[in-house]
Amino acid sequence: MDAGFFFERAVSSLDRYHYDKALKYFRKAVEYEPNNPVNHCNMAGILSEMGDYEASNAALSVVLKEIDPNMTECYFYMANNYANMDNFEAAEEALVTYLEEDANGQFLTEAEEMMDLLQYELDRPTKLKSIKSMEGVVEHDRARELLEEGKFTQAVAILEEIVEKRPDFHAAHNNLALGYYYLGLFDKAMDTIGEVLKKEPGNLHGLCNLAIFYQHAGNSAALLELSGRLRKIIPFHQEHVFKLATTMGILGEHEAAFGHFSRLLRNGEMDQDPSLYHYAAVAAYHTQRMSAAKTLWRKVKRLDPGSGVADFYLQGLEERETTGAQISRSMTVSYHYHLPFEEQFKHWETSQDNLASEISGNPLVRSSFFWALRHGDAKTKLQVIQAFGLIADLEVEEALKAFLLEPEEDQYLKDIALFVLRNLGVNHPLPVCFGEKTTLVDPSRVASGLPVWKTEWQAVVDLALKQMKRSFDLQQQHDLETLWAEFLTLLYPETPEITHIEGWAAALEYLTAKIHRRPVTYEAVAERYGISASTARRYTRRIDEVCGVKEKMETIFPSVQ
Repeated sequence: MDAGFFFERAVSSLDRYHYDKALKYFRKAVEYEPNNPVNHCNMAGILSEMGDYEASNAALSVVLKEIDPNMTECYFYMANNYANMDNFEAAEEALVTYLEEDANGQFLTEAEEMMDLLQYELDRPTKLKSIKSMEGVVEHDRARELLEEGKFTQAVAILEEIVEKRPDFHAAHNNLALGYYYLGLFDKAMDTIGEVLKKEPGNLHGLCNLAIFYQHAGNSAALLELSGRLRKIIPFHQEHVFKLATTMGILGEHEAAFGHFSRLLRNGEMDQDPSLYHYAAVAAYHTQRMSAAKTLWRKVKRLDPGSGVADFYLQGLEERETTGAQISRSMTVSYHYHLPFEEQFKHWETSQDNLASEISGNPLVRSSFFWALRHGDAKTKLQVIQAFGLIADLEVEEALKAFLLEPEEDQYLKDIALFVLRNLGVNHPLPVCFGEKTTLVDPSRVASGLPVWKTEWQAVVDLALKQMKRSFDLQQQHDLETLWAEFLTLLYPETPEITHIEGWAAALEYLTAKIHRRPVTYEAVAERYGISASTARRYTRRIDEVCGVKEKMETIFPSVQ
């Protein structure tokens, strides 16, 4: 006979409701294995069933004090016993200890119900610092919200802290990988998703993310094998169906995507989500279901008439039907629920306010901007940096600071980024990488390289930028500032006395307009600054003599006068 023998006899007695015999056998099991905490817990359980709550708690105290302090579930059992004895203060103390120290959360639901009871009995809320088993859950929910809002830098900071504390929190790892991906940090995204799949090879969110990353990296062999596995999966939970559907669509597996999106629409829980209808419409288009695509985009238009997405694609379908060609405008029909990047800039060129609200409020637009800043061509990056200048946003500030540290990025683009950061209110030195060297640069000062920068020099810049702010973009404003710094640098230390600020400012605006091929006359500029046309011409000629602006322009644009 051993402890196992008496345990089996005890269970058999319990099945027949012979509690006295069960207690006797559990006590024998404790005698044979006194250091086995399970035996003590079993004995405590039967004592509680028999109404001997004090003896039950005594047995549980032995476990916690002498055998295994990590068996934190004993605190929950003790809280139940105290509550049955109407000792609600002690019950509350034991319950709080359980919630704050138990990492598994096996009795979390029951503990919440008991907390409601104790609050009623004690007529006050329970003071609870934290719930250990839910550590990181609230923070993770906040990080998810930030990702959905497109605030990727903030989300990543929270998620990095969560996964450091809870390495087994797979959902946090998955979202961290997506955050890195949205920020263009591809290597970090791959490493993070690899950690998830190493611990849980069948994690669907991880597999879907990995497939997207394989596609980005051009790893066609690995992608082919993984997409084949994903095609065979039919998820049960709506969240998994949606994840798999969007993933298959992005991978070009449009038939599978259409099937999953159709399932979601038939379910009815998401039938008021315009983006879901858009996804289904795109899948329908790519599988040659043109009538279904048109119907679905019309539904998008009814649900979200202000986005312009449905109108854009419906117009494309009409052009296709008229000409027999594919949707035009040199673009693919994208699953992203926003207008294509190039189309967005066409709309925003005429409305900076619209651009600001779009970047601030649409996470997909924001992600496309962050991605383009890291992976676009020079022209696109310049557009993105200028667009960021319209948003007083911590996210874009952090993105531009990170851009300054990229060794391969063009210095002119970094100069524009510094100019934008100054407009965002950044007035402290920032590290900027120039090749292999990193230097602190103060964005609040004009980048002249001069040992001094006089107040009257700055006054010229300030006046010109104030006049130009509404009609010149940030690149043009930056170029005006650069032209002024070049003029002063070439003459230093024999710089002229700056007494006529309006004349110099007007000349800078005139030349900047010419450099960017904008229509301008001396008369119009002079009127804006309250000076004569001849004065504007005189100061313009002086800057041009030193900097050779028109000679440079003749080289680039021979027809410019």
